[in-house]
Amino acid sequence: MKHVIVVEDDLYNAMLFRKLLEKRGPWRVTVTESADELFERCRSGDVDLVIMDVSLTNTRWEGQPVGGVELSRRLKADPRTAAIPVMLATAHAMRGDDQKLLAESCADGYIAKPVVDHVVFVEQVRAHLKEAA
Repeated sequence: MKHVIVVEDDLYNAMLFRKLLEKRGPWRVTVTESADELFERCRSGDVDLVIMDVSLTNTRWEGQPVGGVELSRRLKADPRTAAIPVMLATAHAMRGDDQKLLAESCADGYIAKPVVDHVVFVEQVRAHLKEAA
């Protein structure tokens, strides 16, 4: 079973992502705000896709506050985790935000929050998982 890790600090969004992915996938889902847990799981080879909130308020890496753009960039820079697709999930949905955030983060995809079209979201996840296979 494919494993998706969701890095999200909003409880509502975390629950929505988990329910959608587990019921419509079905995929195994881990939700975390911890950068340490994210890197540990990704480096173990157990993660097939990361869905990354851009604006993380409580996440720290090496003692410093860190957001999803920086975490994504670090995942893509590490040879052990670079092949894992990263999908940004963000409320920053103005024209051009998607391309700007994708370029800054080196992420593979982008979904605007709130996720209104659940079918499109699940299709995007499925497409990234197929590309990673």
